[in-house]
Amino acid sequence: MKTIIRTIALLFITNICLGQINFIKDSLDIYINREMKRWNLPGLAIAIVKDGKVIVAKGYGVSDVKKKTAVTENTVFQIASCSKAFTGTSLALLEHYGKLNLDDKVKKYLPYFRMSEDWRTEQITIRDVLSHRIGFGTFQSDFLNWNCNKPRKDLIANMVNVTPNYGLREHYGYCNLGFLTAGEIIPTVCDTSWDDYVKYHYFIPLEMKNTSSTYDGFLANANSSKCYTIIDKVITELVPANVDKLGPAGSITSSVNDMSKWIIMQLANGKYNGKQIVPSIVIQKTRHSNTIVGDGPGQGNNFETYGLGWFLKDENGKKVVEHDGGANGFLSKTVLIPEENVGFVILSNSDAQYLYEAIGKMLVRDITRQKYYDYSPFYYTGFSMNAIGESVKTEGWRKAAASFKTKPEDYKKLEGTYANKIYGKITISAKEKFAEVSFEFHPQYKAKLQFTSAKTLLVEYNDPTLGVKETNYDEVNKTIEMRVNDFVDMDPYLFTKN
Repeated sequence: MKTIIRTIALLFITNICLGQINFIKDSLDIYINREMKRWNLPGLAIAIVKDGKVIVAKGYGVSDVKKKTAVTENTVFQIASCSKAFTGTSLALLEHYGKLNLDDKVKKYLPYFRMSEDWRTEQITIRDVLSHRIGFGTFQSDFLNWNCNKPRKDLIANMVNVTPNYGLREHYGYCNLGFLTAGEIIPTVCDTSWDDYVKYHYFIPLEMKNTSSTYDGFLANANSSKCYTIIDKVITELVPANVDKLGPAGSITSSVNDMSKWIIMQLANGKYNGKQIVPSIVIQKTRHSNTIVGDGPGQGNNFETYGLGWFLKDENGKKVVEHDGGANGFLSKTVLIPEENVGFVILSNSDAQYLYEAIGKMLVRDITRQKYYDYSPFYYTGFSMNAIGESVKTEGWRKAAASFKTKPEDYKKLEGTYANKIYGKITISAKEKFAEVSFEFHPQYKAKLQFTSAKTLLVEYNDPTLGVKETNYDEVNKTIEMRVNDFVDMDPYLFTKN
């Protein structure tokens, strides 16, 4: 998704308006209400902190479309990968207290940690797994890892079955398993789980009373928002993802009211309500660049790097510390601009929108005294064009499936158990006019298979997050390729019949 956003920004960056306004003070409220209608976004919440005080904390729209429950500053959303800053801070804190060194080898703490090459296993450090530089490509193996029931230890042990796309420390590749690995080091050095560590070091001392690291905690909270996407232009409720198994990479749920306290502490170099919650040196260490992500689009943004749970970039000469998050039906953004003593958080309950990104960019431009530029309509144009293209492809595949002549025995041939060394097993059962796939580590998933030709299949998942794909079937070699949406996993998975 970030690639699409950057492309659209580059296309329209020359259209920046010449006049500058105080967007936060004069226009934010009107703007959000107007643009939520454009995007058909059910709900959004935002909090802005300046000089240690919350100057904006507000909800817009609804957290439950059916019940029309209003979003407030206390509405709880999944913050997804905005959780990574909590994990990065935790490991830096443990180093400060002498429990470990960020340049220690992971193998020292997790003997079951193995990569596909022994030399890589022996060389990878805690800093490496926290900095997206172990060699995995972005989202590589997340078809298995996301929303699964496989234990944390087993997910880490399974990394040996993944062939990295890059050399060690050679290339940035966004890796959820890296943060899971870092989080699982915590109980080896201080006899407490990652979940309890973030609870007792951040949630409790920062009085984040609506914040949890578990799926059950999210479901039990009366303030929790429903989550949505858009299918055929209709707002559609999704089942929230259970990412407890990837907890240190993305399982925290929170409200903008609670997250504003995290931001206050971050901007105050670790202090909150007069107490030093995290040493200043630890806060600064999380904001040191470890990995080059890429160049910025220009116009005041010239680089992007990654620290320990934070993306780092320049904006008009100011350092911006930020992270986005995305889960089924939720998108989030946390931003700090320490030199201006300003930070903000945006939480939203639909994944079919870039409004959260547009607002974030406009706020950063305003805070760093850049010219006003309205990103939302341009993002919306790109998003709409992409949605139309996807719809045309999907309809083409469905027409091909409807017109291709099949007999029940054709689907009978697909029946059986198939294996992939990374994912594990899938089971295919034949129906009269299609076949159905069941997934070993995702009992909630089903996929419908229909022939579009003798060598291709239409795959439609019961979870819209995974997408609709056309994929390859090889009857001779008894293989089926499975694909999902790129923002889940960019790689195809070849399953071979047992």
